[in-house]
Amino acid sequence: MPKVPKKKAAARSLVDRSKKYTLEEACALVKKAASAKFNETVDLAVRLGVNPRHADQMVRGAVVLPHGTGQALKVLVFAKGDKAKEAEAAGADIVGAEDLVAKVQEGFMDFERVIATPDMMGLVGKLGRILGPRGLMPNPKVGTVTFDLKTAVGEAKAGKVEYRVEKAGIVHARIGKANFTEQALLGNANALIQALVRAKPSTAKGTYLKSITLSSTMGPGVRIDTLVFGREEA
Repeated sequence: MPKVPKKKAAARSLVDRSKKYTLEEACALVKKAASAKFNETVDLAVRLGVNPRHADQMVRGAVVLPHGTGQALKVLVFAKGDKAKEAEAAGADIVGAEDLVAKVQEGFMDFERVIATPDMMGLVGKLGRILGPRGLMPNPKVGTVTFDLKTAVGEAKAGKVEYRVEKAGIVHARIGKANFTEQALLGNANALIQALVRAKPSTAKGTYLKSITLSSTMGPGVRIDTLVFGREEA
C-alpha cells in the first residue's frame, strides 16, 4: 500500500466518511481540509435520479452564483455590427464574426465562455466539433445564444456557471475557491442545488437528489444530507 502523505492523511481525518453533513458543515470542512499550497477550486458533485439517455430526462441549464466562481473568465462573443459594439461595451474579451470563426478553426482556444447572437449560429455551427466536446458550444437553453449581449456577457463575468448531467447521472460544477468565506461557499452551493431542484424533469421518478458531495481540488469529498433539499420519492 502506498503511503499517504501527512497533509492528505490529516485532511482525510477531518471527515467522517460514514456521515452525511449539513451544507453549512460541509463548507466549513472543505475549507479546513484544503491544505495545498495553491488556492484550491471547490466543486459540487450531485448524482441525480435521471436517465440522461432519455431526452426528456436531460438536466441542463445555467445559474449565476451570487458570489462568483473565483475565476476570471475570458468571454468570446460571435457578433457583428452594433451587436459587436454592444458586446465590447459589456466587457467581452474577444469579439468577431467570420474572421473569428476562421481563427477558432485554425486552433485558437484562449477563452472559457462562448456567446453568440442568433444570426451568427449558421457560421458558429461549423465549430460544433471543436466547441462541443469542450462544453463551449453556445446554446439558447443556457442563455448563450441571445441578442441581449449586455446581460449575457455581464452574467458570464459575474459568475454564471453552466451545468449538464453526464451519462452516469452526475452534475459537476465549480462553486468557488478554498479562500472563499464559508458563507460565500454556502450561498453558491445552495444556488446551484436549488437550480437543479427547479430543473427536475417531470418524467423523473423516485429519488431525484441521490447524493451530493462537496470537495476541493486536493481534499476529501464531504457527503451532504439531501433530505433538507426536499428529496422526493415516487
